[in-house]
Amino acid sequence: MTDKLFSGRHILVVEDEMMIALLIEDTLCDLGASVAAAATIKSALGLINGQTFDVATLDLNLGGAASYPVADALVAKGVPFLFATGYGEHGLRDDYRGHPLLNKPFRPQHMVDAVTRLLRL
Repeated sequence: MTDKLFSGRHILVVEDEMMIALLIEDTLCDLGASVAAAATIKSALGLINGQTFDVATLDLNLGGAASYPVADALVAKGVPFLFATGYGEHGLRDDYRGHPLLNKPFRPQHMVDAVTRLLRL
């Protein structure tokens, strides 16, 4: 991985699985990103309304609830994001099919590559 690739970038990580969230956060922080994390729809929406993000990673299933309200808020703010899910593209709502997707399980480098593409680095 390139040193400090994400320096100066603010990234939102929305993930309810603690181990996955920590893996994503650690990887992004090691590359220089400032990371805010949320495990629920409510906390993610609060962060989106209170901060500015360059990009976000969004788990599709948060505690049994689809995270589409978070996706909709990110779209409204113009924040590029990817879905991280084990359901694949067929698990996405029709209006989000074709949206950037990171299939779980994934390797940290795959997530870095996906975020890099979103940031157009």
